[in-house]
Amino acid sequence: MPQKPSASDAASTPSEESSQHIWLAGLGALAKAQSQGTKTFEGLIADGLAFQRKTQMAAQEKISAATAQLTHLAKDFGQQSTGRIDRLEHLFEDRVARALPRLGIPSIADLQALSERVARLEAQLAKASQSAKTAATPKATKTAASTKVTAPAAARKPR
Repeated sequence: MPQKPSASDAASTPSEESSQHIWLAGLGALAKAQSQGTKTFEGLIADGLAFQRKTQMAAQEKISAATAQLTHLAKDFGQQSTGRIDRLEHLFEDRVARALPRLGIPSIADLQALSERVARLEAQLAKASQSAKTAATPKATKTAASTKVTAPAAARKPR
């Protein structure tokens, strides 16, 4: 006569079946991974490339925006500093210009006036020299003629 399964046998049967099913599911997953592994791997690579491009584009946009903002700030800062430097330069020039006469150093205007005066004096000297030459030319010919005459007379005098 066939034996009835006991309570312990009944309890182990579903558990054994369950373990068997888990084992078979694992083997099935392994088989599927082996057969579709290459396709899945290539799909993951494609997804990774797409994600990388997307993040690089987003990063590039952020960098471009930051660069534009920094360029604008630098330009504003440069204009402000240029204005301040110009004001400082003018202040320095004014103070130096006020200090030079106290030290006895002539200004540019004084030097220009002196140069103009020297140019006028040179022109007057050249004019006076020219008129002295024209006035001296007739006398020189008379003096040369008289020297020629007196020279032979001086040569005749005995010594």
